[in-house]
Amino acid sequence: MSYSPTLIVHILGGVVGLVSGTAALAFRKGSRRHVLAGRIFVASMLTMGAFAAYLAIVRNQTNNIGGGILTVYLVGTAWLTARRKDGETSRLDWVWLLIPLANGILLWMTGVRVLRSGHSSLGGVPVGMMFFLGSVCLLAAAGDVRMLVRGGVFGAKRIARHLWRMCFGLFIAAGSFFFGGSNRPLRLLSTVGIGKYLSPAILGTTLYLILTILPLVLLVFWLVRVRFTKAYNGKSMISRRPARFVEQKPAP
Repeated sequence: MSYSPTLIVHILGGVVGLVSGTAALAFRKGSRRHVLAGRIFVASMLTMGAFAAYLAIVRNQTNNIGGGILTVYLVGTAWLTARRKDGETSRLDWVWLLIPLANGILLWMTGVRVLRSGHSSLGGVPVGMMFFLGSVCLLAAAGDVRMLVRGGVFGAKRIARHLWRMCFGLFIAAGSFFFGGSNRPLRLLSTVGIGKYLSPAILGTTLYLILTILPLVLLVFWLVRVRFTKAYNGKSMISRRPARFVEQKPAP
C-alpha cells in the first residue's frame, strides 16, 4: 500500500499525538515534562486534524471533514483555556462555538436519516457513534455559550474544561488510528516491513478497542478528580504558560 506525503504527515501527526498525549496524562500536572508533552500534543493534533480535513475534502469523504475540524476545535479551545487567565474570553469564541454546533446538528440529522432508511451505519460508522459524537458536540457548544454568558470560566472549572477537551481529542486520534480504514497499526507496520514479524493476535480488534476507549476512561477519572474532590480546590492554571497548573496542598 502506498502513502501520499500528505497522508504520511497526517498519520505521523496522529502517532506523535497519541504518544505525547499519553505522556501528558502520565506526567504530574504542572511539571516541565507535562508542559512539554502538552505542547507537542497540541502541535501534532492540530497538524493531524488539519490534514485530515484536507484529505477528506480532496477525496470527497464528507463524513471525515467534520472529524478533522472538530479535532482542531477541541485541542485549540483546550489550549486557549490553559493560556488564558480566569474569566478571560474573546469575540472569536463566538465563532469557535459554531464548529461543534454545526457538527452536532449535522451528526444528529445524519443519524436520524440513516435510521429512517433502515440501516445501522453509514460508511462504516455506526449510527450510535453518530449520536454519541453529535451529543458531545452539542454539549461542547452549550459549554461555550455558558462560558461566554458568564464572562469566562474560573478555577477548577477551567481545569476541567481544559482536561476533557484534550482527552476527547486524544480519543478521536485513537479511534482514527486504531480503526481507520487505511492506517491501522498492523497495516502500517506491514508497509514498512515489520508487520510480518508480528502476530495479528497481538494487534487485534480487542486491543484496538481497549486503547481507543482508554482516553474516555481517563477523561471521566480526571473530571471526577477535578470537580468532585478537594485535589484541585482553589487551584488555577498559570496564564501565558500552556497547560500548567498551580500545585497547592488540599485544605485540611
